[in-house]
Amino acid sequence: MQTILIIDDDRDICLLLKRFLTRHNYDVAEAYSGKKALEYLEENEPALVMCDFRLEDMDGNTLLAKIKERYYHLPVIIMTGYSDIKIAVEVMKMGAFDYITKPLFPDEILVTIKKALEAPAQEREPVRQERPAGINVPKQGTATVASETKEKAPNITVSGEYIFGDSTVFKQLLQQIDLVAPTNYTVIIHGESGSGKEAIAQEIHKRSKRKNKPFVAIDCGALSKELAGSELFGHEKGSFTGALNQKTGSFEMANGGTIFLDEIANLSYDIQVSLLRVVQERKMRRVGGLKDIELDVRIIIASNERLWDAVRKGKFREDLYHRFNEFSIDIPPLRQRPDDVLLFANFFLQQTNQELGKNVKRLSPEVENIFRNYVWYGNLRELKNVIKRATLLTDGEEIEPTALPFEISNFNKLQFDKGPQIETVTSSYLPSTPAAPAAAMEEEEPQRSLSETTLKGASIDAEYEMILKALKKVNFNKSKAAKLLNIDRKTLYNKMKQYQEFNNQ
Repeated sequence: MQTILIIDDDRDICLLLKRFLTRHNYDVAEAYSGKKALEYLEENEPALVMCDFRLEDMDGNTLLAKIKERYYHLPVIIMTGYSDIKIAVEVMKMGAFDYITKPLFPDEILVTIKKALEAPAQEREPVRQERPAGINVPKQGTATVASETKEKAPNITVSGEYIFGDSTVFKQLLQQIDLVAPTNYTVIIHGESGSGKEAIAQEIHKRSKRKNKPFVAIDCGALSKELAGSELFGHEKGSFTGALNQKTGSFEMANGGTIFLDEIANLSYDIQVSLLRVVQERKMRRVGGLKDIELDVRIIIASNERLWDAVRKGKFREDLYHRFNEFSIDIPPLRQRPDDVLLFANFFLQQTNQELGKNVKRLSPEVENIFRNYVWYGNLRELKNVIKRATLLTDGEEIEPTALPFEISNFNKLQFDKGPQIETVTSSYLPSTPAAPAAAMEEEEPQRSLSETTLKGASIDAEYEMILKALKKVNFNKSKAAKLLNIDRKTLYNKMKQYQEFNNQ
């Protein structure tokens, strides 16, 4: 009979685990402190150790190090509460086999113990397979795309419907996903538009105990104030004008599984009040209904702005925020992980080849350099669309700069910020050097030969300066810049293209 050492200063936990594991044919030893555990290990070698992270006389890091000094390949499972999750990741790096979160679930305990005892000794150091999370890719042809991608970008991993990069920040993000997925915690995902928030939510669902239940995604920004209640909670027949039939809402459809509410801050105050009851009591009532419906649903929400900032601005209820805020995940923008850019670009290239039936093999060195230096404002979504466009326009084997959009191929000429390592989402993408006074800039600005020789050139230069000022004012958001200039987005692109062509003459 295999022996399991339980280390926990909560005697009730030790007693419950001992009774449970004994019924499943394990011999159990108990230690109520780190010191007692080390004394036991001096004379005994159990098959496995289950250790609480917080002990009165010793922290998990110290105790794990001492256990590994004596029995290097002894599997250690960390028992941790929510507040210790981030620390648990570090402990696992030190050699813990796995973790289980409190409150403890019998099935999870048995599965984790069985995995630890059956794993070969050399596999007992790494805790979890690490892959950074990424974005959705089509189901059709996924296996073919994955095999082709490995030749071009060996650090990309494709799992089911997802593509994963290889940056350190995304590996850390995946560790957080692994930690929170088995729980029922409500998760807040913060990330810029196009960074893959829904993909992260789906990955959490896929790794949870609800993975075989529905996953329902709702874009709250697309819900009108009048119909949001009906979409989320459903309605009864005749409850309002146009309600010709009974409607099942998104929460009811997700019952037993996971609901993902994207851009949650866009919900109206009235809907936030209704949502508060759902989160607190796990009950809901259809619009016009009289009967409460019990809900067993995990809630994951996302926002491209900090919800706490929305609370301070009065856009989001503080009490609802605190009920949601059990665990949060921040998705770093693409500009903060430049190592991932070419990995994703190569994958999107192979994917687009398959969609279009083309055989564009690579990015030219010039394009690779442009991609490394460009600040990807639209994140993965922008990169994917750029690759799709460039692949369509390319007839040869390499994508050249001429196939790229104007603002990307002329990034440096337009004086966009070259530094992709921007630390915060809210920081502006302006050059890091202090701005000189306007008069000094006019004196020092290099003369443009074209604008000196022709009136048309001077006119184009003047338009360019106005466009550039507008772009800088709105952090290079082209839609906002066009609105500021009182032109449409297409006209803005045409003006920028005209400037490029005129300077190339």
